[in-house]
Parts: sequence; C-alpha cells; structure tokens
Amino acid sequence: MDADVTDSAGTPADPDLPAGDTPQGRSQEEPGAADSKKEPEPGKGAPQGEAADTGTEAGSGTDSDSDDGDGDGDGDDSDAHVPQGSGDDGKADADAGTDSVDGEGEGRAAGAQTWADHPKDGSASHRKRPWLRWAALGASFLVMISAGAGWWLYKKLDGNITTDTSAAAELKVYEKERPTPVVMDAQNILLIGSDSRSGDNKKYGRDDGGSQRSDTTILLHLAADRKSATAVSLPRDLMVEVPKCRTGDDKETREQFTQFNSAFELGGTACTIRTVERLTGIRIDHHMVVDFNGFKDMVDAVDGVEICLKEPIDDKDARLELPAGRQTLNGEEALGYVRARKTLGDGSDTERMERQQKFLGALVNKMQSNGVLLNPTRLYPVLDAATKSLTTDPGLDSLRDLYDLVRSMRDVPTDQVQFLTVPRQPYRQNVNRDELVEPDASELFKQLREDKPVAVVPADELKEKEKAQDGKPDDAGSESPTPTPTYSGSSAADDLCEQ
Repeated sequence: MDADVTDSAGTPADPDLPAGDTPQGRSQEEPGAADSKKEPEPGKGAPQGEAADTGTEAGSGTDSDSDDGDGDGDGDDSDAHVPQGSGDDGKADADAGTDSVDGEGEGRAAGAQTWADHPKDGSASHRKRPWLRWAALGASFLVMISAGAGWWLYKKLDGNITTDTSAAAELKVYEKERPTPVVMDAQNILLIGSDSRSGDNKKYGRDDGGSQRSDTTILLHLAADRKSATAVSLPRDLMVEVPKCRTGDDKETREQFTQFNSAFELGGTACTIRTVERLTGIRIDHHMVVDFNGFKDMVDAVDGVEICLKEPIDDKDARLELPAGRQTLNGEEALGYVRARKTLGDGSDTERMERQQKFLGALVNKMQSNGVLLNPTRLYPVLDAATKSLTTDPGLDSLRDLYDLVRSMRDVPTDQVQFLTVPRQPYRQNVNRDELVEPDASELFKQLREDKPVAVVPADELKEKEKAQDGKPDDAGSESPTPTPTYSGSSAADDLCEQ
C-alpha cells in the first residue's frame, strides 16, 4: 500500500533536504519513475483510502475530495480529458499531472487556483470577444447614423431659407446715404409681414399679379447687453417720405410723400429699409420677410397660443369665428385674429397693431415658458416652420446665424420683451392716414439709436400718469434728471386674460 501511495504522489521527498525544497534537475521525473507507478485498471479508480492518503502525503495543495476518483491527485476530471478504456492515454495524462504537481506544488500551496478552477479551454473568452466587437461596431454605427441624421436635418433647415441678394445689392448702391451704427453690439432687425396673395396665400384674397404690400412692419431692437428687446410697430398708413427706389424691372421711382406700405410695393425690401432708416435715423442691420403660411406654421409648432376674448368674433373676411373667453388658437385661427380689422374694436389699423403685439408677446412667452428654445426636439418644428416661409438678408440666411440670434434672445426676461407702436395720430389732411406725434417719436428713435432703455405701460395707465403730471414742471416728481421715456404698450409677460 505504501508503494502505491509513493508512486501516485510523485517523487518522494529527499530526506537530506529541508521540507518543501526540491533539488535542481528534479522538476522532471527521473528515468524509470513512470515504470514504477501502479496503473489503475481501465474504468476503475483507486480505492478511496488511497486517494485520501495521496492528497494528504503529497502536500500538493490539490483537492483530495475530487470526484473524478482516478487517484492521480491533480483534481482534474478524467472524464473530460481521457476516455474510459484508453489506458495508454490515461497513463500519459497522469504523468503530465504528476509533473505539474512536482513543478508547481509550492506555488499552489500558497493559494493559487487549482487546475480545476481554470476554464477547460478558451471557449468562454472566445465567446465573449465577438459580442464585444459587435457591440463596438453597433455603437459606431449608431453614432454614424445620428451624425448623418443631424447633418440631414441641418441641411434641410438651412435649405429652407430664401436669401434676398437683390436687396443687399440695392442697399450697397445707396450705402453713402445710410445711417452709421452708433452702438456696434446692438442689433436692429426689420421684420416685414408680407400680404402677398400669390402661391399658397391666394386663398386669403385676390392675387393681383403677385404684387405684395407690407401688411405688418416691426422694428426690433436688441440691446447690446441682450437684456432687453423692443419691438416698434410702424403703421402701414403712416405718411412718410419714400426715397427714390429701383423697381423690379430696373426702373427708378421718384421721391414721394405717401403712405408707408407703398415703399414695399414700389421697391421691395430695400426701399422699405431705406424708408425706415430715413424716418428713424437707425441703421437696419438685418431684415426678415415672413408670409402668412410661415406665421400659421409657427403657431402650430408650439401647439397654439392662448388668448382671451371679451366678446365672440364672427368675421367672414378674416375667416374667423370664435366664442368669448379663454381659448387656445391654432395657426389658422391665429392668422385670422391678427388680421381681423372690421369686426374688432373700432376697426382701426392702430388697434389691430396693438392686438398683433399682444399676440406676439403671448407667442414669445409660450416659447420661453415651455422650454422650446432650450429643447432641440421642440425647437426643430419651430425653426422648420419659420425657415420655410422666411426670406432674409445674406447675414441671416443660414441656420447657424438664426440659431445664434435665437440663442442671444432666449435669456431676455419676458417682461423686458416690449411691444409698442410708434407715437402716431390721425393725419391732419386725411383722417384715414397717420402721422407721427412729435417730439415723442423722435425721442423714441433717439433712445433706440443710442441703445438706451424705454419703458411701456398699458394705455389707460399712461393716460392716468399724464393727467397726474398736467400743470407740473417737466422735472417735477422725476426720480432722476433723465427719466426713462414711457410709452403705451405691452410686454411678453402680460396675461391677455387679465387685461
């Protein structure tokens, strides 16, 4: 029995050496050592007692409780490597196991993993690596798809914008007579609402050969510090000096004193810009022309705008029928609301401009309060709607330019987004036309030109303030020597249902 234990445990320890030491050259079996081993019969394992003695006396650190029962002491599963009945192969494997124990016994006794703890082969790692590669490829593919989709969306929006090169060329011809900018970082943008009935707009009226007039014109002043924005409406019936302008068929019109919206019909955008610059002394940096459909689509893109009506509306010309009270208007209804004239209020263009200003304020408030300007997924439909019906100068004809403009305005407080109409009154020679109220209009233009603040209050509040100051010196009750000029108007923070 002792001989069997010695053979199966490997080379016996040398009594002349300290325990655990192995002399050099004995890491491999001595010749003939394999012949002295006693092989188990094929298909039979060594007796349990021998397996236990082997694990104890060899001190190899192998698992003596191995369930393979082959008596080789290496803890390996013979069924996984050696088919039963293959005596020679089994002997070779046993020898290899013995050599491994002899050469690595000390390291394994120190707590290294046993052979049984290692994978039988590299198949597990090979199975994982392809999945890692596929995951990396999938991620790369998604990045490429996202980048491609982003580029496609950018090009689509960018391609929606129409560039008005003719206006830029016309303005360059008259550059010497144009005002010079006073504050470089401030921006003055002329917003023109076209009432052209051509194309998709023909359902809103008769198309007289595609001619167009400026239905709404707003001078938007962005302060240099971008802490305020002031939108000044210019009445379409305001009597002004229109300079000589070049027409579409390369003819030149005469200088004339006529109503403001004639400038757009006579000489297009360039003529309108030059008329505004002559009237105000303010250099126009950029311009935008938006038609009916662009306005409708922008309202729909923000899921409508809420208003309040004191009385119901039934206006066939404006294609508008609405009940009284609080309600949300879609794009088509909103267009009818801002264009209605005959059936609302006194039917004047001045009252219609005030209604337009309040609606635009509600639109701005809706965009800021709902996070549209900060959310790309919500901002995209707005930009898509705006750019489809937008014509602008080369300085604003790219999506990047428009985005930079919107981004510069998104932090302006809504109570500092102000709307007002240039001080006006009925024209003395024709009550159906308007004229400026001086010196109020000139003071307003000077404040904007020099990028100084203006204030707006509701009309009834302004009237009460003016009555309270009647008979007092100009500087009486003023908190400062140069108080901020105050005008009748509204802000984007106003609630239309609380007025």
